[in-house]
Amino acid sequence: MADDPGDRENGAARLSSNYLLDRVPPDERARMDDRLKPVLLEAGQVLYEPGQPLTHVFLPLTGMISLVAVMSDGRTAEGMTIGREGAAGLSASGYVDDAFNRYVVQLPGSGYRVKAEDFEDLVNESVAFCSAVTRWREVMVRMSLQSVACNALHTVRQRLARWILTTHDRTETDRLPLKQEFLAEMLGVKRNAVNIVAREFLSTGAIEYKRGKISVINPDLLREESCECYALIRGEISKLFTQPPSSECED
Repeated sequence: MADDPGDRENGAARLSSNYLLDRVPPDERARMDDRLKPVLLEAGQVLYEPGQPLTHVFLPLTGMISLVAVMSDGRTAEGMTIGREGAAGLSASGYVDDAFNRYVVQLPGSGYRVKAEDFEDLVNESVAFCSAVTRWREVMVRMSLQSVACNALHTVRQRLARWILTTHDRTETDRLPLKQEFLAEMLGVKRNAVNIVAREFLSTGAIEYKRGKISVINPDLLREESCECYALIRGEISKLFTQPPSSECED
């Protein structure tokens, strides 16, 4: 990994909850603690570069991790974002695979990390956790497919509104440390395009923008501007984590 997150474990606190862990009964959850290592997630911290082995899984409690596609000419575009509703660094095979994207912390926070092999053991030991992780893997596939369609079919205006709303949901705060350079990188567009749309949102009263931070003033206005992808993905996450345990995880 470009920056060993093990150096940041000291001082991480349980500031919130992770939805996958929330699905686990208390007695089973207690047995998981020795393999869940607290970790601080710092803004800009690169967890993995493409091609590096996914040695650990990260379960955010706060903050947000982005999976970013990196082109050969250095250009980037975000594939999906992961907050406390899921986990980052999951292997598709159940073994230690290589990262396909760059994993970078976009919003600082805290969470847990667990060795990849230990994570699979935890999945096998708990029907509830297995069910939650199985559904989260499906959510990730749907998010990825929707992101492809969104980037191809929807305008910068729609996508920026969706991105702000998604970040707002993850942080549960109205003040978001989102600079225009960062937003342009995530959306795969030029900074000028983000500047134009941000000014339009500012004029409608949807947001305020000062000193590199966006304040969400009227989320309803942003929802009107956003593409359908925001509500679709939000609905999928809500639905999958309120359903009963998956039968494929039962003995």
